[in-house]
Amino acid sequence: MALPKIDLPIYELELPSTGKKVKFRPFTVKEEKILLTAQEADDPSQMILAIKQIVNNCLVDNTIDNLAVFDIEYLLIMIRSKSVDNKVEFEITDAETEEKVKLELDLSHVKVEKDPTHTNKVKISDDYTLFLKYPSVDSFSDMMVKEAQTAEDSYKVMINCLDKLASEDEVFVFDDFTSKEVDNFVDSLHSDTIKEIKKFFDTLPKVRHELKYINSKGNEKVFVIQGTESFFI
Repeated sequence: MALPKIDLPIYELELPSTGKKVKFRPFTVKEEKILLTAQEADDPSQMILAIKQIVNNCLVDNTIDNLAVFDIEYLLIMIRSKSVDNKVEFEITDAETEEKVKLELDLSHVKVEKDPTHTNKVKISDDYTLFLKYPSVDSFSDMMVKEAQTAEDSYKVMINCLDKLASEDEVFVFDDFTSKEVDNFVDSLHSDTIKEIKKFFDTLPKVRHELKYINSKGNEKVFVIQGTESFFI
């Protein structure tokens, strides 16, 4: 007689990028092992692979394909909060006193911050509007594991985020064109357009949380938690 399969609770949340609802389950022992192995390796590339695998495993009727980086970060945090404990205790070193300070993070309070000026639409002429898409983990992963970001790295990410060019009568999808054709198009853009594209990246939504505490000198301090590795605890 086979061992019974244990049913896991199913939760639902809205993706920060689109508002679309997705369902997910908590970690199992399998995902816990992946998490621990990645932590012990202390390797950013292994960390990213683990995040992708864990989130993909825990999604119900969905995959991480085409999800924005901050969607996956947020999903990881919410899965973690439903799997182990939504309260995480850890220590930091206060910069002023150089003393250890114990902090507690409630993962259920973590949100994705959105800049009100952020938009994925760039008007490049009276006739045409450029539409951008959010960077995926795959398009961003090389930059995430590098200590220094080069101009070529930034250019590759920008190219990967070009979605379509549209007018009232026509729509051009960049995936339908060769790399050379896309490069030639980008080379023809006005510098003001490039600035607006850069603003899209500068104002990307991000998973970020502030924890306030009072140090031993009685001064109020703020510890900022941001980025996937910061929440990988």
